[in-house]
Amino acid sequence: MNKGHHLILGRLEDFITGEILDDTHDERLKQDLARRLVATKGYEKKEITPRHRLLVTAGDRQAMVPIDFLISLKEKVGMIVKYGPGSLVTRRRPGVAASRLVTSYQVPVVVVTNGEDAEIIDGATGRITGTGLDAIPMKHDLEIQASGYLFEPIPEKQAEMESRIIYAFEIDGSCMCDDSTCSL
Repeated sequence: MNKGHHLILGRLEDFITGEILDDTHDERLKQDLARRLVATKGYEKKEITPRHRLLVTAGDRQAMVPIDFLISLKEKVGMIVKYGPGSLVTRRRPGVAASRLVTSYQVPVVVVTNGEDAEIIDGATGRITGTGLDAIPMKHDLEIQASGYLFEPIPEKQAEMESRIIYAFEIDGSCMCDDSTCSL
């Protein structure tokens, strides 16, 4: 069965929530990431919010864009994980933009991944701080990094520009049958 761009292989249970989801190749990679975050990186399931929907706007156009995982420590989002198949290069800038929109403050760590590779990015500067799935910060390391972080608010004008960036990368020019985003 095909749904949008995805071949549906059946159904699977979400590792974090227990929700039943369509079993696709992309979803399998996301579930592997969720298991890695818990089993290898030390995060608790309750600290991970999967499938966060981010409202983005560009002028009078709006869309919902998925952020695959928000990782919260002590009631602050310390890291986001954005999955996308293919090259990571085109995922960097919209990932950083998302780190400035998912909350009212700058999220410190951005992970962009295709499920097989990853880039870890400093949300404030946009600099790559690590590569590979093994470079995803352990919970203890993220706690240390977040303890000294200021969680600066994002100015309204910058938030507007970041939203336009995500819209341009994720919505403009996307295929009409792509069901991972939702134009409003």
